[in-house]
Amino acid sequence: MQTPDQGQTRIIGKGAATAAGPGPDVMAADTLAGNRVYTTDGDDVGKIKDIMLDVRSGRVAYAVLSSGGLLGIGDKLLAMPWSALTLDTERKCFLLSVSSERIRNAPGFDKDHWPAMADPQWAEPLHAFYGSAPYWRAGDALGLTDPTEELDDPHARDERH
Repeated sequence: MQTPDQGQTRIIGKGAATAAGPGPDVMAADTLAGNRVYTTDGDDVGKIKDIMLDVRSGRVAYAVLSSGGLLGIGDKLLAMPWSALTLDTERKCFLLSVSSERIRNAPGFDKDHWPAMADPQWAEPLHAFYGSAPYWRAGDALGLTDPTEELDDPHARDERH
């Protein structure tokens, strides 16, 4: 089983036995959009709005949770490290290992003011808040590149792959 320190999301349940398609290990991102997120105290704190990819490394970086508000008005958006979530395939939801109180105090943003998610000065405190290692550091052990690393030639390929 993967641990959050390895930068990967855990999967629980037997959804693979009943689901049509290749899941749960490989899924279309839009399959997960709209899934509810529950905290350790069982509270429904919102639903997955977007899944953010690190294009350079090809890894999922964050899930964006829409929390609060009514019919999408006044909702707070929260970026969560992908590794902080556990996919429950039977309940078709995500579990987050923090309390609902912690989510209420989580750093968030609104739909018109998205943060610079590739900026380590934004990302490192976020990962610390959720108790997960930054995904690009976990990727070092897997031979993946640092997403904040600038390439001299944008068309150059990483020699390690």
